[in-house]
Amino acid sequence: MAHAVWSGALSFGLVTLPVQMFAATESHTIRFNQLQRGTSDRVRNRRVNERTGEEVPLTEIVKGYDLGDDYVVVEPGELEDIAPGRSKALEISGFVDLDTIDPIYFDKTYYLGPKSKEYAKVYALLREALHRSHRAGLATLVMRNREYLVAVKAEGDILTLHTLHWADEIRDPRAEVGTLRERTEVAERELATAVQLVEALSADWDPESYHDTYQEKVLDLVRAKQAGSTVEKSEPAPRSTNVIDLMGALQASIDKAKGKAAPETERKVRPPTPIKEAARKRARAGELEELTKNELYRRAADAGVPGRSHMTRDELVEALKRAS
Repeated sequence: MAHAVWSGALSFGLVTLPVQMFAATESHTIRFNQLQRGTSDRVRNRRVNERTGEEVPLTEIVKGYDLGDDYVVVEPGELEDIAPGRSKALEISGFVDLDTIDPIYFDKTYYLGPKSKEYAKVYALLREALHRSHRAGLATLVMRNREYLVAVKAEGDILTLHTLHWADEIRDPRAEVGTLRERTEVAERELATAVQLVEALSADWDPESYHDTYQEKVLDLVRAKQAGSTVEKSEPAPRSTNVIDLMGALQASIDKAKGKAAPETERKVRPPTPIKEAARKRARAGELEELTKNELYRRAADAGVPGRSHMTRDELVEALKRAS
């Protein structure tokens, strides 16, 4: 069993549930040691006084806040005195619709488990309530002398905790990306073709089908150098698309995605006929019956169906049929 990174009491309303928190992910990044070229000697970093060049022991190091021309010195113990400390409380202040949390706010993911089996019923109650309502509980958590904004949500048969960025940590995209224009006009014909390309390249989300190919190439390089051989260099980066040839690039991409070159007569993007549109609606209605409640809820959110968070699965199906 993994080591819990935090333990405490999760509370919502007057209900309290002792929980433990475990890391949900791990990194498989290949790490290298630093060596001096031509030797097997490790190179290590030292804490050195930049004025004297002498190494400074860890016990002699304090923190300094830079004022520009001077420092405000802060002792480690002073930070501990003002920090909330190792809080054991995880109090949910409210429940929000999952779809209202922008993905940019999500940071790290942890698993939440009950402290012991005797709390399994309370744990299951909260998990099922979050699953059925499609909501996440918002709370703050103190861990390692730092306060986090977190969201607790249901993932299958377990509760997960996601640390969130604070609002003032999210950068303004227009301040960071200087090449963005205030408004860029897009030709309808190009947009329709781009949508067609997106549809042609649509796929089901299957995380198992993706893997870290760069790490594999790094291992291949290590093995090749160990064996005294070489590896092939990767392909150069693709050239940027000329905006003048944008339509041609879009159409060629669609043809490639379909696995064949479309005849010239079929290259125009035409709106569906009323008969075809009716057939598509019937197909979508039949498809809805096969979806899970979470999938139905996401479609209802995309369609702006009111009151969706309180609907049963059958009600979601009927509401989506009406919306379409």
